[in-house]
Amino acid sequence: MTRTEPPLAGLTVIEIGVFMAGPFATMQLADLGARVIKVENPDGGEQTRQAGPFVNDESVPFALLNRNKESVAIDLKSDDGKRQLWRLLEHADVLVENLRPGALSKLGFGYAAVAERLPALVYASGSGWGQDGPLAGNAGLDIMAQARGGIMSVTGHPGMPPAKAGVPICDLTTGLYLALSVTAAVLERERSGRGQHIDVSLLESGVSFAVWEAGEFFTNGTVGEPLGSAHGHQAPYQALRCSDGWATVGANTEKLWRLLAQALGVSHLTGDPRFDSGPRRVANRESLITLLEERTSAMTVDQVVAVTNGVGVPAAPVLDYGQVFTDDHLRQRRFFWDAEHPTMGSVRQLGSPMRFSRTPAVRGDSGPPLGSHTAAVLAEFGALDPSSS
Repeated sequence: MTRTEPPLAGLTVIEIGVFMAGPFATMQLADLGARVIKVENPDGGEQTRQAGPFVNDESVPFALLNRNKESVAIDLKSDDGKRQLWRLLEHADVLVENLRPGALSKLGFGYAAVAERLPALVYASGSGWGQDGPLAGNAGLDIMAQARGGIMSVTGHPGMPPAKAGVPICDLTTGLYLALSVTAAVLERERSGRGQHIDVSLLESGVSFAVWEAGEFFTNGTVGEPLGSAHGHQAPYQALRCSDGWATVGANTEKLWRLLAQALGVSHLTGDPRFDSGPRRVANRESLITLLEERTSAMTVDQVVAVTNGVGVPAAPVLDYGQVFTDDHLRQRRFFWDAEHPTMGSVRQLGSPMRFSRTPAVRGDSGPPLGSHTAAVLAEFGALDPSSS
């Protein structure tokens, strides 16, 4: 099948991003073919550049998070830097930023100022708590959003100290919401000819996950609590202990429950009045899991996964990241790929989950050295000579 340009080819995005949310958003846009120009402070660049591990003094996480982008180093506190940024914005479709609310306004690049001069520009802001409200001025990192947004209250095991998700889930989801919002706003601009301001917060991104918890609370006032790997409304739907590790199973319908019991050789449990309906299995989860693990603890993870998948019950092993990053399924789907860097050489990348039949995601260069595109981009946009402004 003939391949064409990636979906967002021709879209120019200026990023003034730090850490995760903003850069992760523009990484998605760059993967989809947008031209992303990352504006950085000449003095050290964006903070992720200081995060290890390092190869030849370059940050590997930065190289993953900022692939397919160009780096332009300009001092936004200087008059010349401000002039240069205006010139970049005049040639751009989108600005993505995730500084603390008000930071760009102090530099003269708040939404009102930009929209007055460039009404068609889509201006996307990510922040900890949102652009307004009582918390807007506070610093906000992923762990604070997980804490205030309730995620930590339902993560981990009962009776244990609060635990966050193992990855910065609020940061990353904010990035995804920003990318989705940008594509929607660009599409809407085709009809209206006008840009708009997008406001996505880590807090609200985190709270947006609480579908089950909201259903319970808004219905009967029940507050969710940590259940380890178990599901609050379905059982068995969790990790089961095996002789050499853990396997997850998801018997969330009556049919799947009967098939799971058959596969594990415990069909008699389906006739037990404690387990003969979904609500009863949830109410008696502890007894149910104890009985199931009497069987699975004598089996290997591979055996449990094989026999359950073999009868159509969803199951998967609990893998560590060393196993994930060498997984044969992901390898055969070519999820991981290598991007070139001028000093680090080849840098292994995580693939884009977005797969297109005609317009595949971009697999270009890894995150660039600080300022490596400054001269070329500023010359292209006519921003080198002050008289050009």
